[in-house]
This record gives sequence, C-alpha cells and structure tokens, in this order.
Amino acid sequence: MYRVPYGKTFLEFDLPQGMRGTVVVSKSVEPLADVNGAIKEALVHPISSPPVRELAHPGDHVCIVFTDITRASPDWLLVPPILQELEQAGVRDEEITLLCGIGLHRPSTREEKVAKLGRSIVERYRVIDNEPQNPSALVDLGVVHDIPLSVHKVAYEADLLIATGIVEPHQYAGYSGGCKTVAVGAAGEPLIAYSHGSRFIDDPNTRLGKIEGNPFQEAIAEAGLRAGLGFIINVVLDDEKRVVYVMAGEPIETHRQLVERARSLYQVPIPHQYDVVIGGAGFPKDANLYQASRAASYLFFAPTPVVRRGGYLIIPARCEEGAGEGVGEQRFLSAMRDAPDVHFILDDARKNGYPPGQQRAFVMAKVLEQNKVIIVGSEYPELVAECKMLPVATMDEALAIAQADLGMELDVLVVPHALLTLPIVQA
Repeated sequence: MYRVPYGKTFLEFDLPQGMRGTVVVSKSVEPLADVNGAIKEALVHPISSPPVRELAHPGDHVCIVFTDITRASPDWLLVPPILQELEQAGVRDEEITLLCGIGLHRPSTREEKVAKLGRSIVERYRVIDNEPQNPSALVDLGVVHDIPLSVHKVAYEADLLIATGIVEPHQYAGYSGGCKTVAVGAAGEPLIAYSHGSRFIDDPNTRLGKIEGNPFQEAIAEAGLRAGLGFIINVVLDDEKRVVYVMAGEPIETHRQLVERARSLYQVPIPHQYDVVIGGAGFPKDANLYQASRAASYLFFAPTPVVRRGGYLIIPARCEEGAGEGVGEQRFLSAMRDAPDVHFILDDARKNGYPPGQQRAFVMAKVLEQNKVIIVGSEYPELVAECKMLPVATMDEALAIAQADLGMELDVLVVPHALLTLPIVQA
C-alpha cells in the first residue's frame, strides 16, 4: 500500500500487477525538540550580524516581510520573537509594518493573515499586502541580468528590513528563502515578469537545487540587498513540515549555510529515470492547479528529469480553488486553455514573451512537450482538461491509463512530497 498527500489528508493506493514501485523520501533528520528555544537562540546569536535588538533603535521604522499562505514557512513561530526583540530595542508598535509577500498571487485574506501571524499580532500591528501592480507603491532598484528590480515602498523606506522564509528546492532560484521573500514576494510586476521569463527558464543554470551561477538567484540576491534587507530568519522543514533547522542573520551567508543543510536533507539519489512518477503536493500547494502543477514540473526540472521521455507524471490534487484566483493564476489558465497545443505556448512565449504568472504555462508546456500529466481527484476536472492535462477521479484510473499506453511492465517512482524531495538520477 502506498500513500501520498491529498489536501489535508492522504490518498492510499496499490500498484497493479506489472508495476514495480519505489518510494523516495527526503533523508531522515531529527526535528528540533524545542523549536521556540531554537528560534530564540538563532535571534540571540545570528550569523554574521548583530542581533535584531542591536540593529534596531528607538524611533526606527521597521518592516518585516513574511510569506503568504502558499508557503509553509511557520511565520506564527518566527515573527513573535522578532517583535519581542524590537520591543526590547525600544521600537514602538506603530513604527512596525508586517508586509505579506504575495508576489503576484491574490491578496491575502484577514483569516490567512491570522493563520500566518496569529490573531493578536494582526490586531496589534499594521499588516499589509504587497501591491505588485501599483507603481506608486513601488521603488525602482535598477537592473541586474536585464531584470528591472523593484520593491514595495514600505520595505525600501524602512530603517530596518527583516524577512522570514523557508529554504526548500525551488524551480528557478535553486533553493527558496534568503532574499527571495523580499525580492519576489515584495516586488513589482516587471521584476516578476523578467525573472520568470522564457530566457531564464530555458537557461540550464536556472534549475532546482542550483544556486551557484544561477542568474535568477544572483538577481534576487542583488534585489534584496538593494532593497536594504538587513536580516533574515529562515527554516528548513522535513516532509511532515516539522522544523529541522533554523538560522538567522545576514541574508546571504545565512541562506548559504541553510542551503547546505537543505541539500543534505532533500537531495536523494535514484538509479535511473522512471516510466511513471507519482508526486504528492498536499495542502496548501494542491489548493489550485497553478500551485499543484509544481509537483510535476519539479520532478521534470530536476538536474535530470526523473521521468523518462514519453512517461507519465501523476499528481493527486483537489484544486478546490480551480486554477487559482490571483492575476498570475488566471494568466496561467488563459494561456493553457486558449492555446491550440503546447507547442504554440512555447513558440509564442519565446517570440513574444508573456506577463508574470503566465510563466507557469510556459513551464508546464515544456513538461507536456515530453510527458503526459494526470491530475487525480480534482474538483474541477473540466478545467484540468482545458489546461491540457488528464483529469481522472482515482489513482486506479491513472495507473490504468499509463499501462494502456506504455505496457504492463513499468517502473514507478512514488515521491510523496515532490516539492520537498529532489531525486538526483545517478545513471
């Protein structure tokens, strides 16, 4: 019996006769026994930086950029100790702004802010969303790698800019976290458009697990520094979303050290490519098709694609929000639905470019050019079909389709946490 996440629960299934299954998960690391204590220790003894209480001064305006609801960063644990540090430094409540780094996702709801920060913090402090399409809310930071850099004005004008984050495999940045919460989450639409453009996605250095020589990572690091990001606190989570590492301090070095630890956890060797790969996403990533499709593209954009050309990627996902409600999600839907085929999406993107959000259509077109993607258990199967993926109700149906196409004897890789496990093909 196999099990993969599906929403806030799981799907259990058996493989039919002829299918040989292998399960791959991140390496086992003991989660922190005292997470709150570890967070406080990280803030008291930061990396290459004085602690927050020494960086802040009475009268300073402070901005803390935190991740939105699509990210599993436990900001409800990270933010309160930062606020305590600021209080000890003499910074008043009214001089602190908490900025939700939504990027181009839809604005966060009050309840999502409460889920991220806790009700007492939302009621006590000013909490706002990024405004990526409002030029008057943004500051121009210049250009790096042809990317026009920008950041929310409140973040730029702060005397002290702090960010939370989670360090995990990321399709463009190699690993998320570090400067990304500010550089993308609190950025304007032009930065997101250029940094997610076809030139970067086609670049072999813009890959999962790679930060050295990665032009996307270099650009967001520079954007964070130009924005004035002075301090971060980031975590690494295991497959069960438990904190296994937490570090705080100067953004670049702190991120580098956490990436080293994340690699030792997430990167797992596998002997070869597989005929069929089943990838789990789970809540909150499978709430909409835009996010859930990351499970397929992460497996495809590993240093070597995990599935062989012509094989199947099977992703269980409820997609209760459809394609997603944000500007980017709707652009993804339009591009996938309106194009006659995936080759049109690729050719048009390379010729004419695309607005931010639509990069997910380009990414998925690259996946679908070589592999079929089946979405299991979507609440909007017609929408899945419009996006050129195959909707089915059960895992049994998905596996039967793969056998009917490829034959009965198939090698199957099950990756229960496809966004937190990076299989590295050895052969």
